Formats: sequence, structure tokens, C-alpha cells
Amino acid sequence: MAKTDGIPPDATARLAAPERVAAFRTGLSAEGRAAAYLMAKGYRILAKRFRTPYGEIDLVAKKRNLVAFIEVKARATLDDAAYAVTPRQQGRIVNAAQAWLMAHPEHAEFELRFDAVLIAPRRLPRHLLAAFDASV
Repeated sequence: MAKTDGIPPDATARLAAPERVAAFRTGLSAEGRAAAYLMAKGYRILAKRFRTPYGEIDLVAKKRNLVAFIEVKARATLDDAAYAVTPRQQGRIVNAAQAWLMAHPEHAEFELRFDAVLIAPRRLPRHLLAAFDASV
């Protein structure tokens, strides 16, 4: 049996579309760059691509008594990347962060923050501290 059994043929084509593969690879590369940048700033990466039924958190990082839930955005410019963190997406990240905290209660008493790391070609990453809050 093929791995695509039960998936409509048009959905299989969309999953393997070259632009989706390129976007996936760009995302992985951006997340790797963001993780390296944060580690250079003294953060310890606790989780990458943490998936929940509510959404995905690109990076969870710790520095002293702080846990940061980090959204990584790669676009042609840093401004485009900043605008790509939409309110709807922020809500999903907040819900996913709650799920992460339930799975990791040892971090429940830490200070929590929602950051973004913006990635653009030929530019240093930009780390936005407290890019949004849990009230979205």
C-alpha cells in the first residue's frame, strides 16, 4: 500500500508541490539560524517545532528564569517577516504554549514571554522581545 492511501490525489499533489517543499526547507533553515542566534545570546533551546492540536511553536528557549515561546518568520525583508505574525497565529501560539506548559510543569513558575525571530536573506536575524502577549 502506498503512503497516500486515504488521501485524495489532489491533496497528495499539493503536499508534494515544489513550492511547498521549498517553503518547508526555508522554514527549517530559518529555524536553525534562529536557534543558533539565540544560543549565541545565551538561550538554551528546550524544544523545536513543538506540535499540539492547537498549533505549533517553532522554538521554546530558556534563559535564567525565563521561558520564551518563539515564532520564527523568514521573508524577503525583515519588515515583511514582522507583519507575517498575525493575531490569529498569535492566538494559536498562546494556546500551544499552554499545552507545552502542561507537558512541562517544571517550568510553570518561570517568567513567560512570546518572542519572534525575523529572518531575511543577507541580514542578521532580528530578535523581537515580547513581540506579543497572551491577551491576543
